[in-house]
Amino acid sequence: MHRHGYKGRKFGRERDQRRALLKGLASALIERGSIKTTLPKAKEVVPYTEKLITKAKKGDLHSRRQVIAKLANPASAHKLVDEIAPKLTKRTSGHLRIDKDLMGRRGDNAAMATVTFVDELNVAPVAKKVETDNLPAVDTPKLNAKSKKTASAPEAAKRTATQSGLHASDAKTAGKRTGRRGNR
Repeated sequence: MHRHGYKGRKFGRERDQRRALLKGLASALIERGSIKTTLPKAKEVVPYTEKLITKAKKGDLHSRRQVIAKLANPASAHKLVDEIAPKLTKRTSGHLRIDKDLMGRRGDNAAMATVTFVDELNVAPVAKKVETDNLPAVDTPKLNAKSKKTASAPEAAKRTATQSGLHASDAKTAGKRTGRRGNR
């Protein structure tokens, strides 16, 4: 059979699975800044993400909704439109780079590649800072009193083992015994 007129790779998947794969790869690329995947997947995800970047550079509501529809989660779409796209104004296309890895994947020797942004984005995930000034003071004697009342884990296992009729040495393996029919 001829290949004339067919575009794109099938990856041995159905259409909805291919779409989900591309959405997931593009979202991961936007969230992390770079991804490592097989070479054919990298060659497919680059034009897909380039089109999304072009739409995100517009910045209006309609293009934002189109980007949300083409990515796996809205958080990565908002990150693309709000943080990444404004930093990519000096070029009109070619925002992504494919670097082929020299070694194949260990299991099946598949050709691997890394997809990254050409420009440095310096977009780090923002960690929420917890203010310790407004937190109530913890009373440590109460915590110590509670810890004295509770028995340690080995003592509790011995106690439950002797109550159930097992020897204390079998207490460690009492909950771990599984056979073909599960716990006995």
